[in-house]
Amino acid sequence: MAIAGEADPAVAASAPGPRGEPDPLALRKVLGRFATGVTIVTCIDADGQRVGLTANSFNALSLEPPLVLWSLRQASPCLPAFAAARHFAVNVLAASQIELSHRFASPIADRFAHGDWHDGAGGVPVLAGAAAVFECERTLHQAAGDHILFIGRVLHAAGSAAAPLLFHAGHYHLLGDRL
Repeated sequence: MAIAGEADPAVAASAPGPRGEPDPLALRKVLGRFATGVTIVTCIDADGQRVGLTANSFNALSLEPPLVLWSLRQASPCLPAFAAARHFAVNVLAASQIELSHRFASPIADRFAHGDWHDGAGGVPVLAGAAAVFECERTLHQAAGDHILFIGRVLHAAGSAAAPLLFHAGHYHLLGDRL
């Protein structure tokens, strides 16, 4: 039985850099072979303003206690808001919300002008119609390479029947058939 994508050309192995590690651009290309969901992570900054960004660095960490994690590039202009916020929400985008993904990945001033948003735990923006939402209290953030790792205790989680938006090899995708 053939599996979709088996005929795709192989991704070249990355050449080692000066310390014997993979070249960052080549590593990014290889990491892109791992399909992920697409999220908009949100918080409220110290001035009470909504802050959000598109991220695919989200993952489950623990069921007991309920913990999730995500990471943010240290150079992100959103870092001070997330580092100071007690709460954040991870909004797992539905396939129909691709335009919001683009919007929150760009430098648009009012990212929240589109989408149906309401306040969640700690006032964080929660997106209606998302495939899933995790409202969290931040328990830890720490530097890890060129990113900051955020760990949150899930206070509320909800899912819908909406098909999720996926990201693979630098492109958005729809969920395919179950194997």
